[in-house]
Amino acid sequence: MNTHLQHQVNQWLQQDPDPKTQQALQTLVDNQDEAALTAMFSGRLAFGTAGLRGVVGPGPMAMNRLVVRQTTAGLGAYLLSQISHAATRGVIIGYDGRHDSYVFAHDAASVLTAMGITVRLTTQVAATPLVAFGVKHFNAAAGIVVTASHNPPQYNGYKVYWENGAQIIPPHDSGIAARITQAATQTIPFMELSAAKAQDKLIWLKDDFYQTYRQGVHSASELQQYADPKSVSLAYTAMHGVGANMAEAVLHDAGFKQVYSVTAQREPDGDFPTVNFPNPEEKGAMDLVITEAKKHQAMLACANDPDADRFAVAVRTADNDYKMLTGDQVGVLFGDYLLSHAPAHQRLVGTTIVSSSLLSKVAQSLHASCYTTLTGFKWLMNVGINKCEADNQFLFAYEEALGYTVGSMVWDKDGLSSLVAFAQLCAELAEKGQTVWDKLEQIYRQHGFHLNAQVSIALKADTPNIGEFLRQQPPTAIADYAVLSCDDLSQSLRTFANGTTAVIDLPKSDVLIYCLENGARVIVRPSGTEPKIKCYYEVVETMNVTDTWESAQQRAEQAMSQFIQAHQASLPS
Repeated sequence: MNTHLQHQVNQWLQQDPDPKTQQALQTLVDNQDEAALTAMFSGRLAFGTAGLRGVVGPGPMAMNRLVVRQTTAGLGAYLLSQISHAATRGVIIGYDGRHDSYVFAHDAASVLTAMGITVRLTTQVAATPLVAFGVKHFNAAAGIVVTASHNPPQYNGYKVYWENGAQIIPPHDSGIAARITQAATQTIPFMELSAAKAQDKLIWLKDDFYQTYRQGVHSASELQQYADPKSVSLAYTAMHGVGANMAEAVLHDAGFKQVYSVTAQREPDGDFPTVNFPNPEEKGAMDLVITEAKKHQAMLACANDPDADRFAVAVRTADNDYKMLTGDQVGVLFGDYLLSHAPAHQRLVGTTIVSSSLLSKVAQSLHASCYTTLTGFKWLMNVGINKCEADNQFLFAYEEALGYTVGSMVWDKDGLSSLVAFAQLCAELAEKGQTVWDKLEQIYRQHGFHLNAQVSIALKADTPNIGEFLRQQPPTAIADYAVLSCDDLSQSLRTFANGTTAVIDLPKSDVLIYCLENGARVIVRPSGTEPKIKCYYEVVETMNVTDTWESAQQRAEQAMSQFIQAHQASLPS
């Protein structure tokens, strides 16, 4: 083993507080596995706008106790330098049910309290939205959630909220990352939690904190009952995560008594034994909750992901089967429902560039304003906060990856309040003798049948740079649809077919958006982490009087298939 690598490994072994990862690393040293060690010490697990996320294991490229301590020391130093009264305002910390989450959260608390920063630490697992709520509730300087959300079991993560209650965005991500690099070369401060408690630096968040969130959901103006809840029955799964207790409680408070939890998936389990991948979007992940719904002939089969910030739903169909709604369908149903009840001063809704354009059309027809951001709730919420005005308060935002936030109690996606809102929406439809499917068809008849699809293209080593290719040879038509405008987010510039341009108010990003005739749209987005690009497609079919849902869908699917084929063929391979 070369001396530099040996030095790095030895230093790490001396500092690593975890006998498990120490042992795993020592075994590689004993076996002289230089290739594995070189990979393990080739850099650092990158801290970005989503914080940290990676496989649990030894060394600086993985999630482990030393990485968590170093990250926390860097975060603490950054908070003290950036936020006034950061030490007394403190940091709230919560964690999910993964195997290492408890110890990572406790380590983070020990580091921050040793730096003189007050910590509020949950006494038990907490859904991610509760921590986001807690940042605002306590006026904390920041929040930390130890979670890997819906990633596979071997992952864990570390998510950071800023003092405004939303996830961090630039420049704070790189500011924190620089402090982490610095902290990794120094001795990490550490205080036992019993000592921190004795010095009033640690405040345990017990059941009353959880009840405060619960009460907040119950009294939120956006989540009031407009219809009798008795007509709604639903099966629910926490997907081996932390959502069940709170999900059942907030549904009960809202009057929904026919709730059937999937017992096999109700309790937190870091192994996720009944699902291949604990993500409601993955094939098979909803099987058990749909089986439960069938058993009770329930109207809905609902799921949260393991940290309960996302919400998924399958709805009973006319032939007593269950069909998943897409994130876009749930988003537009929410937009329509919430705007139909919202006061005149609260009509601000938001979505992302890769989500359906349908919400903006619904919002326009209901005299509301809809903003569009880059992908990710960090953007949806930070922009939403900035756009709030006394006569235009925030109401709702969503992204197609099953993330929704209703009202401004939580400045992040919240799968628990979304669950209540969706049940209430269904109760109102039932009172009018309508189903979710009837309502969607009504929206499609008014604004066009919107179909969205996403395709990832794996790139070969010798594939030309697609973004560069498209910028040098801008297409005038895609699949027989004329290009009306092209947004190049790397330049913050929109170019129209006649050559005129306009500035776009979005952060710079390597994304191209083509708006085509007939309402069609293509978004080309290179992946930042893998050798692939993602293409997002939307087609819109006008529904005429003779159309049924089925005939419009068939036409849209046919158009989509030809559209994707023609677009993919036009890209360099």
